[in-house]
Amino acid sequence: MTAIRHALTVTREADFAAWYQEVISEAEMAEESGVRGCMVIKPWGYGIWERIQKLMDARIKAAGVDNCYFPLFIPLSYFAKEAEHVDGFAKEMAVVTHHRLIQDGKGGLVPDPEAKLEEPLIVRPTSETVIGQAMSRWIQSWRDLPLLTNQWANVVRWEMRTRMFLRTSEFLWQEGHTAHADKADAMAETLRALEMYRAHAEDDLAMPVIAGEKPENERFPGAVATYSIEAMMQDGKALQAGTSHYLGTGFAEAAGIRYQDRDGQQTLCHTTSWGVSTRLIGGVIMTHGDDDGLRVPPAIAPHQIVILPMLREDEGDAALLAYCEALRSELSAQSALGEPVRVLLDKRAGKATQKRWAWVKKGVPLILEIGGRDAAGGQVSVVRRDRLWNEGGKVNFLAQNRDEFVAKGAAELEDIQRALHFEATSRRDAQIHRGITDVAGLESFFAESKRYPGWVELGWSRPTGAALEQVVATLKALKLTVRNTPMHAPAPGGTCVFTGQQAVETIYVARSY
Repeated sequence: MTAIRHALTVTREADFAAWYQEVISEAEMAEESGVRGCMVIKPWGYGIWERIQKLMDARIKAAGVDNCYFPLFIPLSYFAKEAEHVDGFAKEMAVVTHHRLIQDGKGGLVPDPEAKLEEPLIVRPTSETVIGQAMSRWIQSWRDLPLLTNQWANVVRWEMRTRMFLRTSEFLWQEGHTAHADKADAMAETLRALEMYRAHAEDDLAMPVIAGEKPENERFPGAVATYSIEAMMQDGKALQAGTSHYLGTGFAEAAGIRYQDRDGQQTLCHTTSWGVSTRLIGGVIMTHGDDDGLRVPPAIAPHQIVILPMLREDEGDAALLAYCEALRSELSAQSALGEPVRVLLDKRAGKATQKRWAWVKKGVPLILEIGGRDAAGGQVSVVRRDRLWNEGGKVNFLAQNRDEFVAKGAAELEDIQRALHFEATSRRDAQIHRGITDVAGLESFFAESKRYPGWVELGWSRPTGAALEQVVATLKALKLTVRNTPMHAPAPGGTCVFTGQQAVETIYVARSY
């Protein structure tokens, strides 16, 4: 096989972190903003987020949840009412203390001492506190329950170590917040949201995940139980791709969220919260990207098919463009994955080869190159982004009859969606390791598998208190974390690697982002 000259300068195997950054740059997804930890999301990256947002929003609304919006600034006193919650976010909070600037006499600006706020404002790190205050006003009776709300917003958490999409000081997300009459109803909502996230990741992002409960030390600050979906990236690390929390009555008590029950008694509500963010885009990159750039699952691709006319700047261009426009129109009338096919006719000036590689790096599922001879012969030349190279080391363009391609183009997109999911699932399953029986074996495995360590499946005794603290210290020393306990997994046999006690559930241990 001829050696392939890939589109990127660094491969996944050589330097996965550098490869990740190059994919983002070459696919024109995002760039630095001038503020540490904050990024400019460029049209292609934001287009993917809009697709994620549209598909997720439909799932949220199908569950009877209403969208609303809450302020970016939250009074410090709101957080002070929930000590455990504020402690969990204290080191990440951005604080506004003044409302005006003045000149400092040296050509610069400084906060005006006379404009100090009576109460500092926190730039929203999450909205449990401010939404809780609203719920305390909106809920009076059992007839007002359940109250199901969601908002699409930005949040700020002052991260010290940042990476585009994966961990930024400002990011975009949705956060669902609900209030219920009792624990059973709140738990049902918590698990419904978890299943919604699992289905979204698997079906829309083609990203296989394991849904389960986080251990006690990984719970959201102030939560009674936290659940997550965990995805394996190509370097074997875990990515927490979404979380859902049962908050019990703690937040309700702090915010005064009570209702009059059917017996006329004042009763605390049980609340939940759940969210996913632009971190999902980072997950898509590291799940599906290759050494030529991004590969976008068709369900979330802003353009599923790009048509590249091979323009020659002569009298033949008009006929070629007419042929391509008619093709675009017919393809757009087709339906794939439950929606009209999204087709772009790229009429920009420039060589078709250069434009092709730009779209390859962006990860468009299907790329069509069409020249004058193709148009005259009723042909199209097609490459699937997930099958870019043929056995001879050449770009795998296939000449097809135009009408035949129009008839099967939508089915081809659906096949790409399935193929990406199958590839990622097969890779993940091959990198889940079993049979380690002690901490020394765990340490040895990760020490010997630094590049692509994968995950380790272990029995877990569900330790608490001092025993859990000791386990956490052991894992921290090994730079490992417990990801979650998979839902509906059968009880394992044997003992817990960490405590020596009888294992009562299964956990996954991994390095993580």
